[in-house]
Amino acid sequence: MPERASSAPRCAALVGPYLSGKTSLLESLLFAAGAIGRKGTAKEGNTVGDSTPEARARKMSVEVTAASAEFLGEQWTFLDCPGSVELGQETQHALMVADAAIVVCEPEVAKALTLSPLLKFLDDHKIPHMLFVNKMDIAAHRVREVMEALQAVSGRPLVMRQVPIRETDKTGAEHVTGYVDLVSERAYQYKPGQASDLVKIPDAVQEREQEARRSLLESLADFDDKLLEQLLEDAVPDKQEIYAQLSKDLADDLIVPVFLGAAEKDHGVRRLLKALRHEVPGPAETAKRLGVKADAADPTAQVFKTYHLPHTGKLSLARVWAGKLQDGMTLGGHRVSGISRMKGHELQKLQTAGPGEVAALGRMDRVGTGDLLSVSGKAIVATPWPDRLSPLFSLAIETENRQDEVKMTAALAKVVEEDASLSVDHNPDTHEMVLWGQGEIHLQIAIDRLKIKYNLPVKSHRPQVNYKETIRHGVTHHARYKRQTGGHGQFADIHIKINPQPRGAGFQFNDEVVGGSVPRNYIPAVGDGVEEYLVRGPLGFPVVDVGVTLFDGQYHAVDSSDMAFKTVARQAMSEAMPKCDPVLLEPIFSVQIAVPTEFTSRVHGLISGRRGQILGFDSKAGWAGWDEVNALLPQSELHDLIIELRSLTLGVGSFAWKFDHLQELTGRLADKIVEHRLQPAH
Repeated sequence: MPERASSAPRCAALVGPYLSGKTSLLESLLFAAGAIGRKGTAKEGNTVGDSTPEARARKMSVEVTAASAEFLGEQWTFLDCPGSVELGQETQHALMVADAAIVVCEPEVAKALTLSPLLKFLDDHKIPHMLFVNKMDIAAHRVREVMEALQAVSGRPLVMRQVPIRETDKTGAEHVTGYVDLVSERAYQYKPGQASDLVKIPDAVQEREQEARRSLLESLADFDDKLLEQLLEDAVPDKQEIYAQLSKDLADDLIVPVFLGAAEKDHGVRRLLKALRHEVPGPAETAKRLGVKADAADPTAQVFKTYHLPHTGKLSLARVWAGKLQDGMTLGGHRVSGISRMKGHELQKLQTAGPGEVAALGRMDRVGTGDLLSVSGKAIVATPWPDRLSPLFSLAIETENRQDEVKMTAALAKVVEEDASLSVDHNPDTHEMVLWGQGEIHLQIAIDRLKIKYNLPVKSHRPQVNYKETIRHGVTHHARYKRQTGGHGQFADIHIKINPQPRGAGFQFNDEVVGGSVPRNYIPAVGDGVEEYLVRGPLGFPVVDVGVTLFDGQYHAVDSSDMAFKTVARQAMSEAMPKCDPVLLEPIFSVQIAVPTEFTSRVHGLISGRRGQILGFDSKAGWAGWDEVNALLPQSELHDLIIELRSLTLGVGSFAWKFDHLQELTGRLADKIVEHRLQPAH
């Protein structure tokens, strides 16, 4: 394994489910390293990790927060990532540039499944990671039970690094008061806010410690023949060799070390910091994992988060892979206007930033998240950046004040640039501005940002469904338009046939006029008039799959015009279409719902309860213990599908969707939709 320079700044991402305690752990890490003099709390909303108004209002992390600290002479940047599954894109981007991830979880068996998608992402991208089982001071389950549940969702073997020391108080209740380190075989007793005291290993723990240590060594021996031989010969491995093997296996994403603690009380935090210091690979190995090709002579950095901050403007948070960035230099064709180190939203100005550092680069307007930038422009990255997450939930939005509409376009562009899993779409059928994201909370956070950051209050509502209409029968119709006013009058006369087309054929206009009854130059105007009418048919929706044939008519040498023939075409359609047995068409979408196998039966009920049709299900490729259910669902039933799906699956279920076909909708539901559409606007 290549030697890592002790001075190389490193980066660790704190990830895990909502409420697992990541922000509290960040606060404890910074406090233990001396980066902050006093710890804040999530409850009071004064931690480094919840420094935005949106985060404090919701008492949750809403974006990646970077904070730097120095521990035992080495520079670290910690990236506190949002825990909500709806903010997963932020987490993915931060993980790509981190040297290791600290996966924070609670000691609850039932919640282990919530880690499954996160651990799968880490393994798919070969990102070194360790588990920190938080809140051990209030654990309801034994460590053995928690480990079994966690191992069931991990694709890599979990390696216990500690066993807890428990003591019974006067009431008979057990409390975790310390731990035994399984490599050094030293015992420590927790002291809130301070380094733990070294103590003798309690007799009651001796047997459990030996069993756990043997298990740790056997896991490492799976990847090291020398260690395997020593175990078979009952030899005692050298501790330094064990530490070296742990570092190597962690860097190669072969094992997942597991640490115990309670972040709010600082329990286990200093031990975690020491493990990070000794075992986490450096930036050179991370750049190699990503396939970044760069050298020291060509300063190179990769942007993984974009901020738009009040009074500061655009900041591009980047990891430096090679060379030294300097204020004012040209990077990727853009001038660097300021380099800063971040602690929450506090900025510390820097003149330079070297390999391994995480730096905020100022006002690089055309640089986006994921961009790899170098001075020469030749640096490349072989590992693709994570795909934009598919949108799962939408809201139609409009400004409260009409004069703010132009302002909203610019503000939305910045909000979307900050969070790649947001997108904006203008629906041409419903004329609505639609904001797409990963869930209701996700979009409400975006709406909060528009109001707080850009003084742009907006209203939101459920988007309209893209209903269409068509006809079941054809008719032949004659229409005449005649108007006499001062000067030239208006005259046009046409005979048309209207016929239904096969589903998906769209609109077709045919000219069968013979003998010049309608001059050639007026025929396109008839087609234009028909198309103008089809925007809103007799049921109030766009008309599709209709064929219109012009086969006869009359004209006047003086009074006929393009406008007259366009007008008579609209008139003919409005008179004839209600006679064609119009019918409502409902958009049907193909969906693929991914869930753990234990929830598959619930998904069947979910689909049938939403007028869906199950096409079948199978094991999800590459996901042990997961199924993929294929179904057809009406668009009107997709709006809040993700909310109910997550409710049924501990938050881990998801789905992909695409338009499949239009299907006739009749009966009371169709009548209700048409009635609502044809109501006069108030």
